[in-house]
Amino acid sequence: MINYQAIKPLLFKLEPETAHHVVACILRLPNLCQLPFNFFLESHFINDPVLKQEIFGREFLNPVGLGAGFDKNATMIRGMQILGFGFTEIGTVTPKPQAGNPKPRMFRHIEEETIQNAMGFNNEGSKKVIKRLKERFPFSTPIGINIGKNKLTPESDAISDYTQLIKSFDGLGDYFVINISSPNTPGLRDLQNEEFITTLFKEAKALTKMPILLKIAPDMEVEDAVTLTKMAVASGADGIIATNTTIDYSLVPHPKDIGGLSGAVLKEKSFKIFEAVAKELYGKTLLISVGGIDSAEEAYKRIKAGASLVQIYSGLVFHGPDMIMNINKKLIELIKHDGYDNITQAIGADRKLSTKC
Repeated sequence: MINYQAIKPLLFKLEPETAHHVVACILRLPNLCQLPFNFFLESHFINDPVLKQEIFGREFLNPVGLGAGFDKNATMIRGMQILGFGFTEIGTVTPKPQAGNPKPRMFRHIEEETIQNAMGFNNEGSKKVIKRLKERFPFSTPIGINIGKNKLTPESDAISDYTQLIKSFDGLGDYFVINISSPNTPGLRDLQNEEFITTLFKEAKALTKMPILLKIAPDMEVEDAVTLTKMAVASGADGIIATNTTIDYSLVPHPKDIGGLSGAVLKEKSFKIFEAVAKELYGKTLLISVGGIDSAEEAYKRIKAGASLVQIYSGLVFHGPDMIMNINKKLIELIKHDGYDNITQAIGADRKLSTKC
């Protein structure tokens, strides 16, 4: 097994974005030859009936997925499965390639186990990502496609970017995610409004049979988040992902003045929004929780609050490649300890309990 804690100080001597590229190069190797990685796959990918569930007509072998932003260009899907992720969300992908924001644009807050990123939807564009997905389709684990507008696309034309992407990627994944909650594209969060959401989902649902989910920011007022997500579901959204990164820089002692914070400091803020949304929408739509999840206990808390799936990104940076395996193994123990035979019985357990009370 890899002793990540021994390697981490060396990685952390590199600039965060450089370290990411080093890790990404390693995780792309299974695309060339998977055989040397099979032992790691067998030991780290937890395939247990307790964790299996069917969502959107697709079998999810475990509920722990990779959040968007790590594999922007769909180059590491096999690598992520080898790490143990039950599903992968690629992107954010935009119609045209874009370089993203000026560097440096990624920063570590090591003591707080937090990443601050201002990447700005840097990606190779839809054509290259589509070509890559077609070459490797179908995938053995579910794939989400996170989509966003180009930086130079005015807000008035934003819907056309999203609908163009939906038409282009239709059938190449298991679900779409509408990203209007990143803080790193100017004006993007302004699209978190009733008129835009209603129009977008009306047009998008006419273009694909793939489920379309909405990802929201953690910096909204709770009441606004609930109103927005209820309206999105009423307009056709098939699920809600809560939450994206936060621009609440008070959460770290020495923040930069750009980008969003993810990781441990987001835990409380993200759960507060998720909990409020789940109170209203559990049982009515699919809920995915992301933000500060770094242990099986935290993942299980989100599951019992109503999340069918959870996502991780920043925790991987601080805890290493064994993290997903450890979370899934412990989840099995927690589910069995509560007397359940399958994760579906645990999903929303706290909601059901509050209803009875």
